[in-house]
Amino acid sequence: MTLTLWVDASSGASGDMLLGALVGAGVPIETLQAAVDAVVPEPVTFHVEPVSRNGFAATRCHVEVADSTTHRTWRDIRELLGRADLDEAVRSLAERVFERLAVAEATVHGSDPLDVAFHEVGALDAIADVVGVVAGFLSLGLDQVVVSPVAVGSGEIRGAHGTMPVPPPAVAELLRGVPSYAGPAGAPASELCTPTGAALLTTLATAWGPQPAMTTDRIGVGAGGRDPHGHANVVRLFVGEPSAVTAGPPLLIETNIDDLDPRVWPAVIAALLEAGASDAWLTPILMKKGRPAHTLSVLVASDRAASVRTAIFRQTSTIGVREQPLGKHALAREMVSVDVAGQRVAVKLARHDGVLVNAQPEYDDVARAARALDRPVGDVLGDAIAASRAFFDAEA
Repeated sequence: MTLTLWVDASSGASGDMLLGALVGAGVPIETLQAAVDAVVPEPVTFHVEPVSRNGFAATRCHVEVADSTTHRTWRDIRELLGRADLDEAVRSLAERVFERLAVAEATVHGSDPLDVAFHEVGALDAIADVVGVVAGFLSLGLDQVVVSPVAVGSGEIRGAHGTMPVPPPAVAELLRGVPSYAGPAGAPASELCTPTGAALLTTLATAWGPQPAMTTDRIGVGAGGRDPHGHANVVRLFVGEPSAVTAGPPLLIETNIDDLDPRVWPAVIAALLEAGASDAWLTPILMKKGRPAHTLSVLVASDRAASVRTAIFRQTSTIGVREQPLGKHALAREMVSVDVAGQRVAVKLARHDGVLVNAQPEYDDVARAARALDRPVGDVLGDAIAASRAFFDAEA
């Protein structure tokens, strides 16, 4: 059975919120406890209780730890994970989460990732959060994890490095290239997404966007410690099977970009086509203040739009896209081939109302044939076009 999980992070995310949501979705607390017991050297216990958050019934997972003043580095945590009696998949994924945290912290502080002292996220409860959440997600046997845009909050917080803006630097770095926003309208200024929550979501996600078409079987609602007025401080997990839906019209997704190194564009176009785009192209434009820029345009089927959006946000510097549905009329197509000096060249035939209107050799085949024949590409292309005329003659 194929399983999809959608994470609703519209009110933020933290390690304990994700733990509570996993338990609410039916993951046995013993699964989480066994994984954590295999790693941490001091006693750590999970305590679960039902709570209410702004009218939402939710599950709160308390992480109870012994007093400890140890500030562990990523080097220390990697050693703990390396010698733990863990399933290899759990170990590997937990290492990826902590490595992501270490690299983010090192980037914002200008230090070596291996020597990063995690402070808040290096405490026992955060180790328990990461290992417990990873074990819980893997126990579900998921094939796809889609995450909504992440609410990060606003205002200021106090941390080990003093007062910091929200999102704090590590969270901002961790969410680079993925969709995020301040959070629910009217929510009080506060931190909604923690570094641990951001590292977990960005490591576990296979795609970003709204809830995909799915038949939901289980829902887990995990609560944070605060219960602010105006919005529910929860993260929700929807677990179910993908469902077929009637595809909507194709979409044209566009964005204007004036700050991307132009050498990157070929890789961007390739990544978008790999993500499922039907076509992608650039149009030179002139933006405000006379800045030269490009409009990136992507044509994509509606059911592949989420993965293409993710590729745009990951591969470019844009922070937003615009979309419009398109009508489309495509001619009936057929692939045939012609012989050019012993080399086979594919030809795409297109018909309108059954009448052949276009016969176009495939350029990649022409280039391959030119190399094999040691002839100019233009000469081989001319021969292929001439040979393709035979299809018109045959239907005359």
